[in-house]
Amino acid sequence: MKNLFFLFCCITISLNAQILSERNRADLKNEILVDRFDNLLPQLMDRAGIDMWLVISREYNEDPVMQTMLPATWLNARRRTMLVFYRNSEKNTIEKLAVARYDVGENITSAWDKEKQPDQWARLVEIIQERNPKSIGINISENFAIADGLVVTDYNELKEALPQDLEDKLVSAEKLAVGWIETRTQKEMQLYETLVEITHGIIAEAFSKKVITPGVTSTDDVVWWMRQKVTDMGLETWFHPTIDVQRSTEALKSHIESFSKAKQKDLIMPGDLLHCDFGITYIGLNTDCQQHAYVLRENETKVPDFLAKAFAEGNQVQDIFTSNFETGKTGNEILLKSLSEAKKEKLRPSIYTHPLGSYGHSAGPTIGMWDSEGGVPGTGDYPLWVNTVYAIELNTTVYIEEWEKDIRIMLEEAGFWGTEGFRYVNKRQEHIKGI
Repeated sequence: MKNLFFLFCCITISLNAQILSERNRADLKNEILVDRFDNLLPQLMDRAGIDMWLVISREYNEDPVMQTMLPATWLNARRRTMLVFYRNSEKNTIEKLAVARYDVGENITSAWDKEKQPDQWARLVEIIQERNPKSIGINISENFAIADGLVVTDYNELKEALPQDLEDKLVSAEKLAVGWIETRTQKEMQLYETLVEITHGIIAEAFSKKVITPGVTSTDDVVWWMRQKVTDMGLETWFHPTIDVQRSTEALKSHIESFSKAKQKDLIMPGDLLHCDFGITYIGLNTDCQQHAYVLRENETKVPDFLAKAFAEGNQVQDIFTSNFETGKTGNEILLKSLSEAKKEKLRPSIYTHPLGSYGHSAGPTIGMWDSEGGVPGTGDYPLWVNTVYAIELNTTVYIEEWEKDIRIMLEEAGFWGTEGFRYVNKRQEHIKGI
């Protein structure tokens, strides 16, 4: 399937770029899964110190982790689906088994013959006993919802089925589940660069004269243009986009007021500073992006220098923040150090960065929230690992003398932390676009 990756990643990106057919998307998704199961999962199990992992779900109530493990032709679990991963580090092997009537795609082999053993739970116990693991990881977590997918009914039935010696081996698989969700492979990063470029392309067209006619077009018109564009391209959004306006005649709104305002219809006028929040979903990955544009007045040929200077302060906060990324540091440590350094530069920052990847608001270290700038207990105490992606989401408040008021530069771009340091997945906005 290497040719599929070559085809997809070498496409010249435009808004008319080829999006893979459903069949080719399925092939690519399954290829990514093979790589993750065979090459990534053993490393993560060794790192977490768990040699057996159980992922159990029932149809339409899927564990968020299981949703990322199902092959392209499985849109949901079937009946009760039990997945068993057993890692023998001494032999360097990994077994991928399903206590189900059939294989789960080509990666996970059925290990249950109902005619021989009618009881599904009893068969699960047999599989565990045959392998005698040191620990049995299950998806229960106080801090990470995505790693807390084992529902109470399945949890209780699992404990009832297990003999005491095996029940005593049950441990939280939080670190393993979060690692699985947050870690990106090389194949996924090739795909990710394309997705971010497509995201940027849609925003660029939305913030153009093709879509916006000052005095005629509303913010809501642009939002629905973006939604329709995504649908027409055969993609999906994981949240409803927002477009909001800052202008010289209106006071700066609070974060909550700005979010509420963005959901209203606001006629776009010359002199408006526009801001968008937008992301797409494609082949198991998500993007999340915030950018700015300015609607030129009749006598203007470029974005005013005072706005360009304000935007540069937003980039400055980004630079300070991402320079503090370090493997092993917690989200809270990175947050507090970055805020302190930015304030020493006379900036007024707010940082609320989140993991990005299999989910939009994904699992991994939370690095601030807009209403928790002193640190985030639990998820903020989780450390930074390599080969992870983040929505570098933040803002800085800047006083504009020409408008006699504060404005807020709000930025968000996908960033990758790897063995060679930090980089943006596909560039970042460095200038306000003039319309």
